[in-house]
Amino acid sequence: MEDFCVRYKSQYKKAKETLDILQKKRNQIDFNLQSNASCAILHKELRDINLDIRITENEMEHAESVIIRHN
Repeated sequence: MEDFCVRYKSQYKKAKETLDILQKKRNQIDFNLQSNASCAILHKELRDINLDIRITENEMEHAESVIIRHN
């Protein structure tokens, strides 16, 4: 059981690190959009990064719920 919780704590930690990286990328895209608001490529990148952020947040929520449930 302990290995189970350790695995999900590790998964949560990795997802948090990934989320931080994704948010930095999103901030950079937002900054670039300020100077070029009509760039379709940047808007696509923003949609993609927002999707990746949501997926990562879901992974964190799942790992957190498993950790709480088994502690």
